[in-house]
Formats: sequence, structure tokens, C-alpha cells
Amino acid sequence: MPPPLLLHRVTLLIFFTTTVSCHLCPPFNTTQPPFPFSTAPGSGHPSFQIKCSPPPLFATITINKHHFSLIHYDPTTTSLSLSLSTTGNTSATENCRTTTILTNPIDFSNSPFKPTDSFCSRLFYLTPCHQPILPNCSHCPFECKITKNPTKVVHSCASMHPPEISKEEGCQEDILGFLDSFLKFGIEVEWDEKDSYFSNCESCKSNNGVCGFNKTDPKKPFLCFDMLKSEESLKKTQPKLHIAMMSLSIIFLCIFIFILISMYISKKRKKLSLVEDPAVVYLHRHRSASLLPPVYTYEELEIATNNFDPTRKIGDGGFGSVYKGQLKENKTYAIKYLHKQNPTSNSFSTKSFCNEILILSSLNHPNLVKLHGYCSDPRGLLLVYEYVPNGTLTDHLHVNKKTCLSWQLRVDIALQIATAIEYLHYSVVPPIVHRDITSNNIFVDKDMVVRVGDFGLSRLLDPGCVWTGPQGTPGYLDPEYYRSFRLTEKSDIYSFGVVLLELVTGMRAVDGRRDKREMALADMAVARIQMGCLVDVIDPRLAAVDGGGVAAMAELSFRCVAADKDDRPDAREVVAELRRIKGRTRGSGASIEPMLD
Repeated sequence: MPPPLLLHRVTLLIFFTTTVSCHLCPPFNTTQPPFPFSTAPGSGHPSFQIKCSPPPLFATITINKHHFSLIHYDPTTTSLSLSLSTTGNTSATENCRTTTILTNPIDFSNSPFKPTDSFCSRLFYLTPCHQPILPNCSHCPFECKITKNPTKVVHSCASMHPPEISKEEGCQEDILGFLDSFLKFGIEVEWDEKDSYFSNCESCKSNNGVCGFNKTDPKKPFLCFDMLKSEESLKKTQPKLHIAMMSLSIIFLCIFIFILISMYISKKRKKLSLVEDPAVVYLHRHRSASLLPPVYTYEELEIATNNFDPTRKIGDGGFGSVYKGQLKENKTYAIKYLHKQNPTSNSFSTKSFCNEILILSSLNHPNLVKLHGYCSDPRGLLLVYEYVPNGTLTDHLHVNKKTCLSWQLRVDIALQIATAIEYLHYSVVPPIVHRDITSNNIFVDKDMVVRVGDFGLSRLLDPGCVWTGPQGTPGYLDPEYYRSFRLTEKSDIYSFGVVLLELVTGMRAVDGRRDKREMALADMAVARIQMGCLVDVIDPRLAAVDGGGVAAMAELSFRCVAADKDDRPDAREVVAELRRIKGRTRGSGASIEPMLD
């Protein structure tokens, strides 16, 4: 299996004989775009040549004769968000409707770019309804095609194997209208740094060279410009004065080169003596080793789990399997083995692995799961957590039907989860959005104290909003985030609102046995609450509970799953309301009570 892609942040120093613009070219925040992008002919990568088009200033790039505007760029990743430019692209005929869709598929083949899996998944998820609004197929044949199959908008997506997802929620009456607004948010693409150009450039830079290409050659072959030779050629054009000073300069230059070579050899020897794992390099680049949790060897964790014995498996999800294991002093831990099925999932697993380590190593809250160590090995990526012995909230609500959580305990569990979310949103700088608050990611110990876990999808919010492909668990995913790609703290509030509905109703977040319109618990509960039929969805096992408290929590969940994020409360408001509900909750049933037949 090929190693995961490394994320690079590279800066090129380039000498120009022409005048260089001193203006910024958004989304780049430097006057010279970072490598591999370039505004100067012959420098950077030939496929990453951009233009800065006023007014206002913004960067444009051409890929396979398609002209795009760069609407988002993160220097720590190998991805871009592109929007079709209205300038230079051949639009549809006058009889056709859309402004962002061309008359042919957008094709990224034979270029370093490809659409991301998350972007293509969104297109696969979108389906026409039973009677979609069709354009004039004789005048607009391509629009007719994409109405029936939206993935044909992007050639690479249409050739992919469709994922196994439910398509009911993606049903749209006006496919073209939805695609028109969807593409304005940008096409998310990524590039591969494993091609020969990048490897040649790494070799060039290691020899103090500058990467470029021969722009006069149709194939635009790679060129490595020797900076030292360039400086010497400039010196030859000047009068031969101050010979003594030049001699001294040469002596100092030789000493400097000798020091550089010595440092290079020293670093090379260190690299040969240590097997550098890409994940470990990435972690140490973003955080001091002293602030990271302990590192375990693969053999240690293999012995602790009895060679990952299936009988020791205590959980299995989309990202990995969890095993019960014993390490030092016979203390029990939960050991998650991240799945590695193919090169694509391997890259995603590595990002999720590093993301969870960096985030959890900086957190300290009684209702968040604790990370005790990790292992990055060619044979597998593993995370070592504290062992929470009493299962998940899903187990107590939906699996163990012979027991029933008392109302007081349900309120207490909701308050614990809310205080953990409040900590992530307000006590951490920058704030953290969990992105996967579900009853299956909430663990319960023997004293019914909860721990929120699984931070593989979590993101830092800086400066308060992140544009990213929607990820999460169906039934809990914020619909506004799904439509707009804008991740905010209110996305966690929506997911928490679904968990509140599970506590109030005792029903699963998604149940295929329910009617299609009520398959998602949020859709069903909101419709019933709006009709004043709250009693129809309350868990019948809570019949003897003070109805006021149940109604108050149902109302809070209703506010949390509001379609508009601005109508949802923030984490602090949620905590304050739950404390008020807890204060009025009557009864002393704070333990698990037997369910009556």
C-alpha cells in the first residue's frame, strides 16, 4: 500500500528582471503565491499558473480550457475550491437556464487535479424527484442529461463507482436550479504530489535550486535553476572592482557552504538512523513532542489485545474497530485500530488519526474521552483511550430494551453532553466543532457519567467559520451545513438536538422501518411537535414523569434542530436551559430502572 500523501508548505525565492505586482491576489494572502502556484511565466508548476484579474483582485486558473476562479485555498492541504468563471467559458444557449453549467461536462482528466470524494458524493446523493422539472431537451441536451443524472456535470465524478448511500433526502424537484446554486459554492478539487514534477522539485530544492519549467517547449519540461550560478553571472556583468572584498566574500561563501553541507550530512545521518513515519512527522510539525501523548509500539498493542482477538472487540464503526486491551499495571484501555482498505481511505484514516491526536491532546474535561497514547506503524494506525466500561448511549436507549433510563438520569446525561460541547465551543481557542455528536459516540461509565468521544472529524474554527465538505452521520448531519458547506458551532447544536430527541422519544435517529417522510427522527418529531402531538412521540416508558419537564426538553430539542442555524440556541443557552429543567425535575430515579412488561 503506498504511503499517505505528505502535506507541504513550500516557499520559493525567485529573482525577476521584470517588475512584480505588490498587490495581494485573493485567496492568497502574500504578494507572491506559494509554491506550486505562480503568476510569473516559467516559475512554479506549469499546471498551477494563475492570473490576478481586477477589479476586484482575485486569482483565476485554467484547467483543460475551463476557466475557474479560486474561491478558497488552505496552504496546509492539497485541495482547492474552484468556481466556474463567467469570463472565457462558453455558456449554454440563450434558451437554456443555468449560468454556472456549461454545455459539456467539466473535465479534469490529463491534469494533476481531480474532484474530491466528498464533492462527488454530494452529486451522487442528489437525485431527481418523481416528476423533475425538465428543460427543453432539443435546445439544451446537456441540461436534460444532468437533470436525469447530476454526476455528469463533472466527468471524473460520473466515472466513479457510486457510494452505498440512501438517496431519498437528496431528491430535488428543480435539479438545475439546485446545481446552479450548488456550483457557485465551488468545486472542491485536490492534486497529487506524487507525480515526477514534485519529486524533481524536492531534489532541486535540496540542492539550493529553484523549481521552474521551460515555457517555450510544448511539453514544458521541468527545469532546476541554480541560484548560485545566477548570482555569479550577475557579478560577471559588473566591473571587476574591489578584488579584495570579492575574495573575502568568496572565502565566507565557501565557509557557509561547508557549514550547510555539514548540517545536511548530519540531518541525513539522523534520518537514516530513525525510521520517520509521515504521521509522526506531521504531528511533530504541529505540536511539541512533550505535549503529545505517549507512543506505543505495534507489538505492545498487539500483545495487549491478544493479537487483536475478535472476542475482545467492543465496537466497530466506519473508521475503525475498538478492542479491549491491558497495558502497564494490568490497567484496561480501549484500543482503536483505524481501517486501511485502499489508498483513498488510507489517506483519510491518516488525516483522521492525526486530527484526533492533535485535538484530544489539548483538551481536559470530565465529559470528554481521554487519549492515553498512539501508535503509527506501517502495519496500522492505533489510538489508546481510557476504557469506558458501560457501553454507549445507543446501547442504553435502543439495544438494552429490558432496562429503562429514568427521566432524571436522561436529563443529567443531556446536561453532561451539553457542558462538554460548551467547553469545546467557548473554552478552547480557536473553538472546536466535533462534527459527529451521536448517541453512538457518547460513552457511559458504571456511574452513568458520560464521555463524548471520536474526534476524527473534528475541526478548529478560525476565524469562526470553515468551508469544508459535509461529513458526519446520517440523521445527525446539520442540513444547512450540508447545503452550504459552511461549518459552524451551530452544526454541533443540531446534532445534539437529535440526541435530545432520542432521550425524549426513545427512538433511533434514523429508522428504515418508519415511513419515508419520518425515517429521520428530526423530521418526524418536528412535524408532530408543530401539530401539538408531542404525546405521540414521547417514550411510553416515561408516562409517569412530570410532563412539564419532558415538554421543556422537547421544546429545547425542537429549537436545536431548527432549519436555520440562527434560530438555534448556542451551547451556553442550552446548558442554562438544561440546568433549569434539572432543577424542576421531580423524583429520585437516578439509576437504571427495570422496564415493566
